[in-house]
Amino acid sequence: METAKNLADAVKKKILIMKVPAYGNKLFYSLGFLALTCLTALVVTGLFMVFFGPAWWLAAPAGMFFRSVHLWAAQALILIVILHVLVVFLTSGFKAPRRLTWILGAAAFFLILLEAEFGYDLRGDFSSQYRALQAADFFNGAFVGKIVNTLDYGRVFGIHAIYIPLAVLIILFCHYLLVKIRGIAKPYREDIKVKMVPADHRKLFARGLALMSIIIVLAFAFPSPLITPATIAEVAKENQSLMAGALIAELTRASGTATYLDSIDPYQFDTRTVYVTVPYEQFIAANQTTDQLAAFDNEPAATRRQNINDAADYFKNGGTVTIAPDANPLIPAISALVIMAKSGLYESALDSEAPDNRPEYSLRFLADTGVLENEASELHITTGQWGMMREEKGALPPGAWWLAPVGFLDHTILANDDNGDRDGVIILGALAALLVLFPFIPYLNRLPEKLGLAEKIWKS
Repeated sequence: METAKNLADAVKKKILIMKVPAYGNKLFYSLGFLALTCLTALVVTGLFMVFFGPAWWLAAPAGMFFRSVHLWAAQALILIVILHVLVVFLTSGFKAPRRLTWILGAAAFFLILLEAEFGYDLRGDFSSQYRALQAADFFNGAFVGKIVNTLDYGRVFGIHAIYIPLAVLIILFCHYLLVKIRGIAKPYREDIKVKMVPADHRKLFARGLALMSIIIVLAFAFPSPLITPATIAEVAKENQSLMAGALIAELTRASGTATYLDSIDPYQFDTRTVYVTVPYEQFIAANQTTDQLAAFDNEPAATRRQNINDAADYFKNGGTVTIAPDANPLIPAISALVIMAKSGLYESALDSEAPDNRPEYSLRFLADTGVLENEASELHITTGQWGMMREEKGALPPGAWWLAPVGFLDHTILANDDNGDRDGVIILGALAALLVLFPFIPYLNRLPEKLGLAEKIWKS
């Protein structure tokens, strides 16, 4: 028994910080441990969700609870990390020789924010669809949209479940190792003397337990919302004229996808081929009907232009969907695709066309119809409405409130900027670099001293 106790004490000394300044047992200096508590909850719930799959976390009561714990743990983690950074900032805990500790912490902070956004992309509801499209614009503006394609759920899953967590764990291990070696930062002012005291580990773990209890209670009281995802079949059933109009825009290469402009354009597929030609070929093969699209293509250019305008007016004015032969062959051709969409086969055809069967083509088509933006506006989750800072069913649980700076930029500097995605990335990237390099910037790195709040935090 004595040997086991000695071994436990030895391990404890190796892992935990044993001596801290007198103020080191305050809640402010437990934030790093509380962040680790949240991270542990995220890893555990995430592993369960990966093992049982989307059907479990979307429909099974236990899965929905785990999803809710995962959401609230993510909310708590980001809040705690922000508070942790703020305490280190206000107490000038970034001064030499702790600059590397600050840099590692700042890097982990930004990776955690990215991890949260990738998590929203994988929820499997309407929020996932809308956020994936918004994130795609962001990464396209950052020139990395072909690498970080948020419309490729398989890739996002790998980033969210493997790559970022591994990077965060490695960085945080190094971050803590430096803190363990150097101890908790003492006052930078020589005139302030502090006494070293034993670290109160019981209080530390009690705070971690209290935090987990709060997260679990919140998960029960305010479960993660789930708004039914939009589908092309739903669009076709509810508004066939909208569906037909979107198909004509894809045919004429006038849709948002066809005319997409950003720092890079990853949507370089031909919209007519993807959204009209290939699905229509499947329709005529299955139904043994006349190829009206071929008839349309064989018409003179002037006749084709007129037929496009006439078909657009026909469907806009509530024209009947019919595959019966018509003087304008575009009407039965588009009608066939609308019928196909109502049955659900059209969206399946698009996904099967896309590389690796990912939903990139169907999501881009839904974006072209405008239904995603309209529904997001109704839910007040668009960035233009200071959105993504709230969840879809009210005030709790909160949404991605950490995106408030993006909302601020959208309403000020980028309000009339045609290159908002690109310029937003540049501004946010500059702010991120400023935070990481803050300890090395003369004069600016003395700002915390001028604020004079450190003594209030150090007061034991």
